[in-house]
Amino acid sequence: MMKMLPFFQSGPIGIRNGSEGCIGANRQLENPSTSVAEPSGDEIWSKDQEKMSERPEGACRPSRASSITSNGSSTSAGDSPEKGKKGIKGMLTSALKKMKKTKPPSVKQVMDLLEEHRLFDAAQHLIVLERSLSSKNEEGLNTSQQDIESVYEILKHKVFSILKDSVLLAKTNPELLQQAVEALKEQEKEDQNYTSENPPDQNLQFRPRKWKDLWMATVRESVETRMKDTSRTPRTENLSTVGQNLLHMGKTMKEDLTVVVKYIKQLYPPEFNVFSTYAELYHNYFASQAKKNAESYLEDKDIYLLLSWVHNIYPKDMRKDQALAEELEKVKLGSLLPSSLSEELEKKYLDSEEATIKSSLSKCLDKEIQRWKEDKEPEKLNGHFQSELLAIFVIQSIYSGQKRAKDISAAVGEELLHRLSKELPAFLRSYKDAFEDFKERSKKHRYYKPILIANINNCWNFRDYAEKNMPEKDDNKASILNTLGDIENSGFDVLLQQLFVQLKPMYKKFTENKWDSSNEIMNEIIKTTSKHISDFRTLKDPFYHAIVEKIHARLVKEYIVRLLKRKVSLKTPAQQQNLAQNISKNAADLEAFCTSNGSQAKWLNSALPKLAEIIRLQDLGAIKIEVATLATTYPDIRKRHLEAFLYIKANLSRSELKSILGYLADSTASTTPGASLFCSINVS
Repeated sequence: MMKMLPFFQSGPIGIRNGSEGCIGANRQLENPSTSVAEPSGDEIWSKDQEKMSERPEGACRPSRASSITSNGSSTSAGDSPEKGKKGIKGMLTSALKKMKKTKPPSVKQVMDLLEEHRLFDAAQHLIVLERSLSSKNEEGLNTSQQDIESVYEILKHKVFSILKDSVLLAKTNPELLQQAVEALKEQEKEDQNYTSENPPDQNLQFRPRKWKDLWMATVRESVETRMKDTSRTPRTENLSTVGQNLLHMGKTMKEDLTVVVKYIKQLYPPEFNVFSTYAELYHNYFASQAKKNAESYLEDKDIYLLLSWVHNIYPKDMRKDQALAEELEKVKLGSLLPSSLSEELEKKYLDSEEATIKSSLSKCLDKEIQRWKEDKEPEKLNGHFQSELLAIFVIQSIYSGQKRAKDISAAVGEELLHRLSKELPAFLRSYKDAFEDFKERSKKHRYYKPILIANINNCWNFRDYAEKNMPEKDDNKASILNTLGDIENSGFDVLLQQLFVQLKPMYKKFTENKWDSSNEIMNEIIKTTSKHISDFRTLKDPFYHAIVEKIHARLVKEYIVRLLKRKVSLKTPAQQQNLAQNISKNAADLEAFCTSNGSQAKWLNSALPKLAEIIRLQDLGAIKIEVATLATTYPDIRKRHLEAFLYIKANLSRSELKSILGYLADSTASTTPGASLFCSINVS
């Protein structure tokens, strides 16, 4: 019996450190409204629930601070019949006498504790009975191992039924859950004590009981049950079965792990690794279902949903709760899918998305072409003809596709962007071909020009998208901008064709009349041009300015062409000065007209005045300086141009002419488009 003294002092017969917390917990058990939210349904559990609600006040209070005698009565652990004796010897003698007249609790007492749901006390008492029976030296002990095992089965059923519902009970009946956990901890501790006291080859059939292994299995069963029960998650409209299951599992896992980290983890000792156990079980179940879905046939929308969960929702949304995020960071759960399976799904998604967008763009272009054939003027928006549905739909389709892919992951978004960046140039080439076909075949259409203007305006949205969303060095961007430029210029050419045809005979009058009445001729040119410009105001501002600059350049160029025709040759300085004045006046009127109508091509304004100055000057050195200035401003001027122009100055000798021409070099170097004025002028 002396060997058992330490055990009794730490068991239900003597005071046990830390028992006050459980005493307080048991006092909370009288409230029947905090019983298990989801009972298992078997008779024992139902009977226990009824007894909990019928129990009188104070019935659940544990008696760990009292000693249970053989007749069932209790005496305080602090009462000692040997109060007068002092010292260690007296204390040991007192304890021995007390032990000799104290018997272990009975099976009935343990059953009473179970009836009252005092699971921790029941577990302690059973351990006392078990130890007493194994010692084989207790007189009058009428309990068999079979009796103890029968009660253990009841205790085990109660404890693990409660532990299975830990997530529910953690908030609705935490005291009951704590009782079950304490009972589990007590059994695990007794397993450790038994193992340390007995060699491995002397293990009994009933010990170690390995309740921790049962706890692991119970947690696994609980996790799988909750993850399978999709009825607990409200149905979301327009969500497929696969999507609903993913939503349910993700929602359940996040909510349950939040309960574990906030309410359950602290009930257990660290060696149970409670959070990581729960987290890994939830993750493994979720991952197994995700893998099963990935390996089966999935609709396109379900592939997208699954990838969203794998790459975005699962790794990020789970970590929005800070406490949960900190714990998950320690566990390192990994991805829901193996990388190979994930990559296979990504390829399926990207192929499908690319094909869907390509088909949508083709259908949209077909509808746009049909719209051109209708006997209907395009609508105006802010005074501009518009046919923007095509651009809006195309850009929206591409942007939405890219955004959806980026929402899965940055890598998937980048891959789709790369694929679609090739698709847009291909689409615009088809658009250009359709536009050219309409331009050539539909010249008699009642709204021919308004439709052309609407399609030019259309290019702005595509141009703006490419400029803002594509890298500068991207070859596809260059291809897109070139195709749009072709469409715009093709449209401008048609819109300006009639004006330029009308202007040609007017410009001929300058040489025919040898610049007599040049002011009247220029006024006629300006008046005719002004009528056409008013029609172009239905172009969007960038295109209106572009077409006005084209007109400005054409008006200046046609004037220069007349000066290079070798139709006028003036021998006297007075004649040359008079012509220079006429040219200067015409140049000023032309500049004022073009500027007032929105031309921003200021680089054109100095061409005619500089030519007029060369005609006016008589000093060879001054002429050379002015020629050099002209060549600097317009580097595409060549000797043939200057020689044809100097034909006007008939008083120059051959050597003087050669000296002036020497200032120019017939370079074939290319010039920027904005500075190209002379290169398109042919000299006969």
